[in-house]
Amino acid sequence: MTPSGENRTPLGEKLVRRIENFGPITVADYMAACLGDPEFGYYMTREPFGAAGDFVTAPEVSQMFGELIGLWAVATWQRMGSPATFVLAEIGPGRGTLMADALRAARIAPGFEPAARIVLVETSPRLREIQARTLAGHAIDWAEQVDGLPDGPTILIANEFFDALPVRQFLRTGAGWAERMVGVSDGKLVFGLRPDAHVDGADDRAPEGSLVETASISAAIMATLAARLHRSGGAFLAIDYGHAESGYGDTLQALRQHRFDDPLAHPGEADLTVHVDFAALARAARANGATASAVWTQGDFLLALGLVERAGRLGAGKDAAAQDAIRAAVERLAGPAAMGTLFKVLCVTGGDLLAPPFG
Repeated sequence: MTPSGENRTPLGEKLVRRIENFGPITVADYMAACLGDPEFGYYMTREPFGAAGDFVTAPEVSQMFGELIGLWAVATWQRMGSPATFVLAEIGPGRGTLMADALRAARIAPGFEPAARIVLVETSPRLREIQARTLAGHAIDWAEQVDGLPDGPTILIANEFFDALPVRQFLRTGAGWAERMVGVSDGKLVFGLRPDAHVDGADDRAPEGSLVETASISAAIMATLAARLHRSGGAFLAIDYGHAESGYGDTLQALRQHRFDDPLAHPGEADLTVHVDFAALARAARANGATASAVWTQGDFLLALGLVERAGRLGAGKDAAAQDAIRAAVERLAGPAAMGTLFKVLCVTGGDLLAPPFG
């Protein structure tokens, strides 16, 4: 096993004791502890978003992102026949910024918000408090898990949600597949391998050194949501960074204070993410009766929704500095050298619903 980082954080000490007592843990278990440990987990104890946090999400870049999502939700609701009651849900809503911007834009359709039961799927008590402040003036409910959403036709949004869900990692060795594990050496967390692993769906002809990630939790959540949409109707919009096709490679990364960090260096004090396998999500959706769109880039999606036009209206009458800031935000959200191509968009719908701009 190879030591990596100092990992002398409160959670690091807790994990060292756990592993010394009970043995190495999977990468998935390590991610779950780092992000969700009730005592020291990253999302349970920190304010990760924005310039003062560890990373900036698209809703924090510009209000235009959430506004366009709001217009997408309105158009989707109208294509659903404008039901008198429906569930409007966001999974992993952060500070509530996206939902606040979306609801402001949705005022274009006066009947939209009165028909919506707004539900945020959030496990962190600290983030729930922030969301309540951000969305003051709106009637909001919370759910712990997606299976806790109320029944009925649904419009769901998830921005940078799947990237934080745990994955297991498997390495192809000369002796077959081995699972990457987190163990302890000289009192430090280290990566190692557990041989003779079985990997569902893996190609045993993969060359030695190939690493594959499996995201069973992501697939299970998508299966639950797809079955719901198949049963009750609606649409689910997933936006995240990742790849459109399944493949090989280690995508586990840590972000701390806006810089990449060693994934084992600061457990509980750095954000851990992986690249999302959108092809696998689409397969899980289709296997459970829903329709999955082609995978779009975020840039193409936002431009199709009218990002440039919205930027023009937002900048009208403003001074040169404000207009430059708006242009910079457009480039960051949709430009190929920024979020535009790295981030992907998948839309899953129930029945024959075609949500814009996918159909």
